[in-house]
Amino acid sequence: MKAAVLLCFFFAFVQLKAQHKADRVFQLQQIPEEGVLLDTGWKYQAGDNPAWAEPGFDDAQWQPINPTQDIHELTQVPENGIGWFRLHLSLDTTVRKQQLALLIQQSGASEIYLNGTLIHRFGSVSIEPGEVKAYDPMWRPVMVPFTKEAHQVLAVRYALEPGLSYTTMFETSNPALRISINNLITAIENHEYFFTRLLIFWTFMIGACALLIFLHTAFYVFHPQQKANLSFALFAFFFIAQNIIRVWIFVDGHVVSSRFLLYNTCFSLLLIADMFLLTAIYQLSNTKRDSLFLGLLILVVISVFFIIPQYGWGWIVGGAFLEVLIKLNILRVALQSANRGKRGAWFIAWGAVACLLFFVIFLSLGVLTREFLIGVSPFRSMLYVISVLSIPIATSIYLGLDFAFINNTLKKKLEEVEELSQKTISQEKEKQELLASQNETLERQVEERTAALQESLEELRSTQVQLIQKEKMASLGELMAGIAHEIQNPLNFINNFSEVNKELIEEMQENLHTGQVKEAGAIASGLRENSIKISHHGKRADAIVKNMLEHSRTTKGEKQLTDINALVDEYLRLAYHGVRAKNKAFCAVIKTDFGARTGPVNIVPQDFGRVLLNLFNNAFYATQQKKAAMGDTYLPEVRVCTSCEHGNLEIRVRDNGTGISEKVRAKIFQPFFTTKPSGQGTGLGLSLSYDIITKGHGGELRVESREGEYSEFIIYIPASVVAAA
Repeated sequence: MKAAVLLCFFFAFVQLKAQHKADRVFQLQQIPEEGVLLDTGWKYQAGDNPAWAEPGFDDAQWQPINPTQDIHELTQVPENGIGWFRLHLSLDTTVRKQQLALLIQQSGASEIYLNGTLIHRFGSVSIEPGEVKAYDPMWRPVMVPFTKEAHQVLAVRYALEPGLSYTTMFETSNPALRISINNLITAIENHEYFFTRLLIFWTFMIGACALLIFLHTAFYVFHPQQKANLSFALFAFFFIAQNIIRVWIFVDGHVVSSRFLLYNTCFSLLLIADMFLLTAIYQLSNTKRDSLFLGLLILVVISVFFIIPQYGWGWIVGGAFLEVLIKLNILRVALQSANRGKRGAWFIAWGAVACLLFFVIFLSLGVLTREFLIGVSPFRSMLYVISVLSIPIATSIYLGLDFAFINNTLKKKLEEVEELSQKTISQEKEKQELLASQNETLERQVEERTAALQESLEELRSTQVQLIQKEKMASLGELMAGIAHEIQNPLNFINNFSEVNKELIEEMQENLHTGQVKEAGAIASGLRENSIKISHHGKRADAIVKNMLEHSRTTKGEKQLTDINALVDEYLRLAYHGVRAKNKAFCAVIKTDFGARTGPVNIVPQDFGRVLLNLFNNAFYATQQKKAAMGDTYLPEVRVCTSCEHGNLEIRVRDNGTGISEKVRAKIFQPFFTTKPSGQGTGLGLSLSYDIITKGHGGELRVESREGEYSEFIIYIPASVVAAA
């Protein structure tokens, strides 16, 4: 009986021992299409002993572990130092006949042993912490030489690189060691298919962004006033930059130490791109950037430096959630713009709605399927592309419609301008024809009414041609108007007194015939006075014509060295005596200051004397007018100064007369402009003087005055003329 009981206990112990051994072995009976993840049966021991790679080593006392867990959850794996993972594999016969491959993802450095033999090394494992370099194969298939035996031992010498910061951005995982087994050919095909999809997806995104950069930069160059195009170009630039970084990470991002910086940079660029997109929407909708914009900008800065780097939740709160807030603000601005009646703003609003909707669906599918790598699933990739490009596409449609509207508006305006231009040309043609007709009529009337003055008119026409050649007048019409105005007045007097004389002669003949001699004598006296007036007005007309001839004369005489002080003194006395001859009661104080260094000047004396005489006469006339207005309380005074500084001649003629207003000073050198009463001036004196000084002697003639106080005319002759021989 006792022997039977002991036998039962023995069989139970053997069965329990076999069951415990079976629990320690990973059974691999078949390889499915997606491969087999080795996530159970692993054991771990801290330390370093080469014997731990041997298949016969007893690891029964090692700690069970699941190395596929996040590195922060595996407290058994130390941050410094070396440890070993071991896994016993039991391979079915059909599995051993296949060429198998390992697909590895890890957060540290590893040396992989199969049945005691080193088959692969990823990174650098060292007893010196500073020499440890983490390396992630990123699911790259590596062939594993399994033997024909059913039982195999996989041992991994493993170490973490000290001081690394890890990230879960874009749902990146950080397993300590994640190993899958698959058929070698299938694994290679899946790996190529996986990375080809990623490359195609990100290449498409880079190409789309590059196109946006090119288009909006070109739009901004040709239309700098639309600042939104520059913001769109910057949005595309920063978005394409983060896309390039992500492509580089997937293609050649095996160095674990660089991932934290690269992923944080990537998400920072994405947030910056979103802020430029928001800025563009503000600019397009003509909305002033408000406190919400400023708040989002501050949140972006805080997220980039403080929130996004936080492990686990940082990129979700400071990244994805902040992206949603930015898109919501874009929707808000677009809706406000649409409510204000902004043309095409609804396109941007619907683009923002589509962006948010597809982004939420994209995230939801990622959570449900646990598939977070953009580009693997075609459907999720399409959702992401639509979400990213919804607002730029809607904005491009808006810009296209706005351009079409502007183009149509400009086309209508152009048609209106062309129509107005045709009307203007037609009206101008009619005016020219009417003007030509009126000119012909006027010339015919002038010829009929002023036959006696035909010779004078021919001389005036010659003068007109000369004035046009010298650019003295702006147009022929102004000259004809001035001449007609000046000549018409004396001609009217001549014609009127001639008619009166005719009637008086007829009346005198009747009186002589009837014997009324006394009445005839009175009429004769009237005839004599009328004849004097006719002669006076005839001389006025003659003076106008002579002045015109003087004004248009081309022969200026020869220049010669002249004592300018003597010339000034001579014409000053001549002008004063002339005034005194007409008005013996007029007296004026004359003060002269002739410069001692003023020597001979190379001028035309006759022309220069005419200028001086005109200026002196004007000065005496101004003082006479003020004298008549103020009486004995006023003392007329005329000052004349000459000087020669640095070879430049300057003559100043100053009077304390009535002065010249600012309005009159603007016209004072124009031909036929005069402030004198009708019959006392032709308005050609100062115009002729100006031409003599500026064109004849290369100098300047200017005036300074204060109305009611003084006037001062200044003649300036440059040294090149003064010193000429």
